[in-house]
Amino acid sequence: MHTKPPVNGDGELLCINTEKVYDWIINEATFDLTIDDIELPIVNGVQITCDDVESVTCEVETNDTEVLNREDRPFVINGTPITLQLVSLQKNFDVTIIINTTAGQTVEAGTFPFTRCEQVVLCAPEGTDVNVTYTDVDCFVCVFNCDDVTPGVGTLDVGVTVRLCQSIQSTFPVTLEIFADFCEPRELLPIVPCPTPTIPPQCPVIFPNNGDD
Repeated sequence: MHTKPPVNGDGELLCINTEKVYDWIINEATFDLTIDDIELPIVNGVQITCDDVESVTCEVETNDTEVLNREDRPFVINGTPITLQLVSLQKNFDVTIIINTTAGQTVEAGTFPFTRCEQVVLCAPEGTDVNVTYTDVDCFVCVFNCDDVTPGVGTLDVGVTVRLCQSIQSTFPVTLEIFADFCEPRELLPIVPCPTPTIPPQCPVIFPNNGDD
């Protein structure tokens, strides 16, 4: 370990555990999903029919992403040969279908798990971790169709588009030696005292005027 003299008597030589970022990209992915034969739900003991369906919306929640594999691929970047990795990712998420009825009700028709796969090129040699963080997740219903299978009982077919904005990093844990000052707490913010009561402004032009014209 190397030693360094203190600066103005402050600071200390520290070992910090952190992560080295090998590569980092922001990637947008769009998936089209088809969900068929969704049974219309029963609300408060009453079966919803196709005539009750005003519109259909969706919500999406992401689950853990799995790295399926990574393959070395040769590239030439700015004239320099380099080996990068083609990383295959498995995205897992849940889509909830929501029915808005003509009576103003909002009813969940069901939640459906989906898996989609994607490949990205990263500097992610074996031993590094590939981490996916979703910065924005959204979905919308592109098309839906409701069929009355039997009188009073209908099913819903829905086409959904899911849009994912994702931050993808390849990292590796490292221990760094740094010379640094310790942080100090900030000063407390003053609490505003109770304000002094103020008298509303009077209107002397109209009152009181002592009867003068």
